[in-house]
Amino acid sequence: MSKHTQPSSIRRRLLQAGAAIAAATLAPAVQAQGNGRAIRIGYQKSSTLLTILKANGTLEKLLAPSGARISWHEFANGLPLLEALNVGGLDLSADVADTVPVFAQAAGARLTYLAQEAPSPAAQAIIVRADSPIRSVAELKRKKIAVTKAAGVHYLLIATLEKAGLKFSDIEAAYLSPADGRAAFERNNVDAWVTWDPFLAGVQRQTQVRVLADGRGVADYQRYYLAATQFAETNPDVLRVVFDELQKTGQWVKRNPKEAASFLAPLWGLDAATIELANSRRSYDVRAVKPEALGEQQRIADTFFSAGLLPKKIDAASVAIWQPARQG
Repeated sequence: MSKHTQPSSIRRRLLQAGAAIAAATLAPAVQAQGNGRAIRIGYQKSSTLLTILKANGTLEKLLAPSGARISWHEFANGLPLLEALNVGGLDLSADVADTVPVFAQAAGARLTYLAQEAPSPAAQAIIVRADSPIRSVAELKRKKIAVTKAAGVHYLLIATLEKAGLKFSDIEAAYLSPADGRAAFERNNVDAWVTWDPFLAGVQRQTQVRVLADGRGVADYQRYYLAATQFAETNPDVLRVVFDELQKTGQWVKRNPKEAASFLAPLWGLDAATIELANSRRSYDVRAVKPEALGEQQRIADTFFSAGLLPKKIDAASVAIWQPARQG
């Protein structure tokens, strides 16, 4: 696969994925209009807090008095999830990596920032096998590295290489999903793998690996919760409920690490020890988004544009931001 993404092909795939989910979810939404609001929420496997809320039926209970009905839709990664928001297939998005809103913004998506998690830089890393001769990032030159395109780890790789005096073009990028990345890594088909929790914790506990570098000092890794702008404008009460419950759930996970890991284990199909390790590296500190705090989003956007991965420059702070203090 080419080392560089073609922006037009990214946008085309996003639109196709978004259209598919929209077709699947819009019909139930229309049918539900007579009985109250239909709220469609997209999430990923790594969406810890909303996974817990979904399993407990928390949002359903809190929003039922208003006649709201919730449907849940799982995505393999964040890019098609946000495009589904943009084309009207979803209303709310669980947390996505900090890179994903940047790509969505460059594609013209009308998305509203609902919340962010405080930095979790150690929750993503570049790893090599324990017996690998590679001991430094500089030694990755001319090596084949598995990475998920447009994910937070994509930025981590570019920024870490740059810090070591290398260009992204100095390595061979193998753009793979987390599952395919791990398979390639364990079969020695790649020299290194860049991944995030809980995939990182899983491979650390089940395979002999070594962390070459994580995000500390390079990439903050702040995950973002978003809403379709039209939905955000007309349903501020829903956003307030979701925001409050995300905060409470994040605090519960950090205060009760073993209980949280045991709760998530059957939902994720992972052992509790692996989940506890992964959760120990995530802040789960949910907070409101402020324009002045989007500096790293701008650095991410500028980095991807310089690498030819974004179709145009963007102003990362030129976005709609929901502010809880202004509600009610």
